[in-house]
Amino acid sequence: MFKPTFSAALYLLLVFLSGAVVGTVAYRAYTMNTASAGAPARKRDPEEFRKHYVQDMRTRLKLDGQQVAQLEQILDQTREEFHQMNAKMRAEGGAIQNHQVEKINTMLREDQRPLYEKFRAEREAERKRRQAEKGDFKK
Repeated sequence: MFKPTFSAALYLLLVFLSGAVVGTVAYRAYTMNTASAGAPARKRDPEEFRKHYVQDMRTRLKLDGQQVAQLEQILDQTREEFHQMNAKMRAEGGAIQNHQVEKINTMLREDQRPLYEKFRAEREAERKRRQAEKGDFKK
């Protein structure tokens, strides 16, 4: 009578332990960050990306020299259009933000306005600090 109870308990313990091992391995596999591969992620340089893009287009599409020159011109024009669009969006966004600040200032009492300016300066300093940490130097 002792042997069957002991065997059942041993099998139950082995099943429990194997479940724990499988669960641990599965959890580690699920949460593992495969993209890092031990090296920090690096932001790709736009010029490096462009060089690889042009090279891929040249090889895969078998572009001739004239087509590569046209492609470069198209990429230059597109880049300029994006720069213009971004500048316009920054200007419009700044105008919207300035309008918001004006409306908030009209809502505040005279004694609250200096506190609001201090609050805004602190938030701006924090934003610049975060951008510097990320390596994003846009203003």
